[in-house]
Amino acid sequence: MAENSTNITLQVEGMDCANCALGITKNLQKKGLENVYVDFATGEATFLLDDKSKLQSIIDSINGLGYKVVDSKYREENAGKLSTLDKRFYFTLPFTIILFFSHMIFSHDFILNNPFIQLLLCIPVFIIGIIQFGKSAWGSLKTGVPNMDVLIFIGSSAAFFYSLAGIYMYHGTHEVHNYLFFETTSTIISLVLLGNVLEHRSVKQTTTAIQELSAIQVTKAKIVNMEMGKEVVTEIDYKNIAIGSILQVNTGDKIPVDGEVISGEASVDESMLTGESIPVEKVIAHKVIGGTIVVKGNLRMRAESVGENTVLAKIIELVKKAQQAKPSIQKLGDKISAIFVPVVLGISILTFLISHFGFQISIKDSMMSSIAVLVISCPCAMGLATPTAVMVGIGRAAKKGILIKGGSTLEEFAKIKNIVFDKTGTLTTGDFKIKKIECFEGVVEKEVKEILFHLEQYSSHPIAKSIVSELKGKVDQKTFLSVNEEKGIGISARDEQNNFYQIGSYKIAATRTSDDSHTIYILKNRELIATIDLEDAIKKNAKETIDALHKHGITTIMLSGDTKNKCFDLAKKISIDNVYSQQLPQQKLDVINQLNAQALTAMVGDGVNDAPALAKASVGISLSNATQVAIQSAQIILLKNNDLSSIHEAYLISKHTLITIKQNLFWAFFYNIIAIPIAAFGLLNPMVGALAMAFSDVIVIGNSIRLKTKKLK
Repeated sequence: MAENSTNITLQVEGMDCANCALGITKNLQKKGLENVYVDFATGEATFLLDDKSKLQSIIDSINGLGYKVVDSKYREENAGKLSTLDKRFYFTLPFTIILFFSHMIFSHDFILNNPFIQLLLCIPVFIIGIIQFGKSAWGSLKTGVPNMDVLIFIGSSAAFFYSLAGIYMYHGTHEVHNYLFFETTSTIISLVLLGNVLEHRSVKQTTTAIQELSAIQVTKAKIVNMEMGKEVVTEIDYKNIAIGSILQVNTGDKIPVDGEVISGEASVDESMLTGESIPVEKVIAHKVIGGTIVVKGNLRMRAESVGENTVLAKIIELVKKAQQAKPSIQKLGDKISAIFVPVVLGISILTFLISHFGFQISIKDSMMSSIAVLVISCPCAMGLATPTAVMVGIGRAAKKGILIKGGSTLEEFAKIKNIVFDKTGTLTTGDFKIKKIECFEGVVEKEVKEILFHLEQYSSHPIAKSIVSELKGKVDQKTFLSVNEEKGIGISARDEQNNFYQIGSYKIAATRTSDDSHTIYILKNRELIATIDLEDAIKKNAKETIDALHKHGITTIMLSGDTKNKCFDLAKKISIDNVYSQQLPQQKLDVINQLNAQALTAMVGDGVNDAPALAKASVGISLSNATQVAIQSAQIILLKNNDLSSIHEAYLISKHTLITIKQNLFWAFFYNIIAIPIAAFGLLNPMVGALAMAFSDVIVIGNSIRLKTKKLK
């Protein structure tokens, strides 16, 4: 590939499944394109192109496969409207309902049971079936791996043409009704379309996280320039920030780019990038990261990394690569179909040849036996096996407050061997509690709590708010005079007896102790009287969830940007197996890569810094109050933010959904194994075959419905 290759992204309409994406991928690869990645959920095809003059022919080839390359304007205009798949299902539904109920309820003399009226009602549905399943079936055949759509197409077509043959040979006789299976054709097509619609809607929620990440980046920045010997602050576009530019950032502002503080002090919330929920104090010479937020204070900074070189821009690139590297998952039904389809076709052909040439049976009867094999092997039950179980599984999960994006996620999550947890905001609540108070100089804990409560009320710092909330109503009144908050240091005040108090970080106690391991220090008349250790509260059912996962043989891992001591302390409390602390986004991604290489790995996270790892993991799990980037990067969203038992519940639902799919496929396949030989020997009346086929559908659907109330363990 030439050095001047350009990364091209096309928006493609009409992709309804992974097989569609696979067909386009194979087509582009045959044209010699490299780094091809096609995602049917986002409707995008990405590849490297060394000669832009070839672009139009590539677009034409995609359109030639039955899809449509569109632009952003088309997407915007059609956003929120019914998809092509929805329209096809709703179009076929009334025809199918009429055919099905007229055949099942009314006598042969009923007007809607007239063979030609049934044919007219079936033709529109059959045409949709050709467009929907025929295209995908033909594409899979060209790749050499026939998928489920081949079975659907053959089954519906066999029933349709069997019925046509019946009309041709028995028209005008009462016997013709024994050979009419137009309702079977329509039911197969409509039911499978319904399954595709429901799964497609769920999968469609898995949209790209790139737009959400880009939204974190500022669009404007305040730049400081000298004009006629005076400082002038003006607003400029983010893209115009140059290395060395002096930028002003005030309370509430996002830091525009990566750089260094040259004046001022501020508390900066870096949780979206580091996972550390406590705001970091920034003073002169400290580094700041683009996209983080100034909670309190004002500072000036010198831009050091801009554009694609910022930490946030690199995270965006990591998410892109992680999403594109995610392997497509082939359905169990498709794997079976790859063997089943050619076997059924072979049996059908052999039935005709042996019947006619071996046993001298007439061409008409031999043909009927041959087509009967296809009718009885109609894969309606097999086509329903996966989507019905997936629908019930996703529905049960939704009732439990678990949103699952697509059937493939259920299948993958059921097979995971590792679950990786972020710490802050995932295993912990982000609300700080007093862990330990150590008193000196004869001071008692009661007095320390009074000092804490009454002084922290004057601070807007998240830690201060947590302390005030915890101690409210638990301490006596204490009056302080001349309260003063020093940015980046702490709060000082005097009481009515003129005692001077200071509370804050280690900075205020640096001359009194060398122990900098505590969260808060309290000084009275410049002497250290107490230290306070805080801890992030553990979420409900965290330990119980970890223990339950262990019983299933799943290894639990903590992967956090927080400090080593905090991570190992929490891991010990809730029995986490392995710990990776002080991890940056790239390091988190590396760890996920290593774990993925060993076994299927799920990742639970909530921050921007978790987005690449969530996208790269076999299954990404996020909380509903997480950053939008984390939500968009994940395949499972937990609505119960403070109760981790949902993770175990999601695993059980996924596990039993996969079991149900396997059971459904077994019964559907077992039915064909028994029925096909009977049909091949001409011993099966078509009407009995139709009833048997319907019975196989009932077994599959009933088994799937059982998943709604099945006890999970």
